[in-house]
Amino acid sequence: MKKVLVTGANGFLGRPTLALLHGRGFEVHAISSKAPPDGESEIYWHLADLLDNKQTEEAIAGIKATHLLHLAWYTEPRKYWNAIENLEWLRSSVSLLRAFTTAGGERVLFAGTCAEYDWNAGICSELNTPLVPATLYGTCKHALQLVLEAYSLQVGLSYAWARFFFPYGPHERPERFIPTVICSLLEDRPAECSHGNQQRDFLFVLDAAAALVALLESDVRGAVNIGSGHAVALKEIAFQIGEMLHRTELLRLGAIPMATNDPPLLVADVGRLHDEVGWRPQFDLQQGLAQTVEWWRLCKLKIAGTQD
Repeated sequence: MKKVLVTGANGFLGRPTLALLHGRGFEVHAISSKAPPDGESEIYWHLADLLDNKQTEEAIAGIKATHLLHLAWYTEPRKYWNAIENLEWLRSSVSLLRAFTTAGGERVLFAGTCAEYDWNAGICSELNTPLVPATLYGTCKHALQLVLEAYSLQVGLSYAWARFFFPYGPHERPERFIPTVICSLLEDRPAECSHGNQQRDFLFVLDAAAALVALLESDVRGAVNIGSGHAVALKEIAFQIGEMLHRTELLRLGAIPMATNDPPLLVADVGRLHDEVGWRPQFDLQQGLAQTVEWWRLCKLKIAGTQD
């Protein structure tokens, strides 16, 4: 029987993968340092701190998974780019990899990032774009991918590396761009943005989760970009949200300066994802934003209800 272990299963990307994996016939195990959410009776939860090698090794040895989906990492907004915690997660991820193979694991999929690329390229290809990370986060992720590739070749492990661009949707951290705009408008506050001409590759989180599952189940090896393949300006997203909430007058484009290292274009070449993995998104931007706006609206209503 296929048995998958998911790290970061309580997180933004991990949460929606669980039901998809179960639906694909996997026995799903999840490691978390926090208590599992309610209503997850079909998922086997294991409490462990992945930064503790002993706890990790004991959990892995007991589960004996055939597949590993490793999503856990330090992701504190605005801090993670150059946080020293990246080094700890690099170390612990290598330990996780060794423990998984020692227990007889067969295939791994680790989460990478578009921050591994040279952002001057604009359109990023797994095969052609230079890997020149500009942050400690990107550097540690790229270092892990190099270790994973070399180790997998040495021990005969099937591996893939998912390079994420800009997933968005329910449960995203509120400090991120899309939630910030939505929450500001829901609270009748001005949504302060940069000029918004930067073009990015956004992918709805349910599509991102489905892409992960498809890649994990495939025989595709190496790095695969996880994105939509389409560039959209940040100001276009802000105006779509404003129109959905009838609050476009609260948008403040140009109210904050653009970061000096913010590239004008950052989009995924999704040829490998489409042609080799055989996966394409099910949600367009309008559909994804509508679901995201509604999720945040309901969150605000629940908060207001508890304060009454």
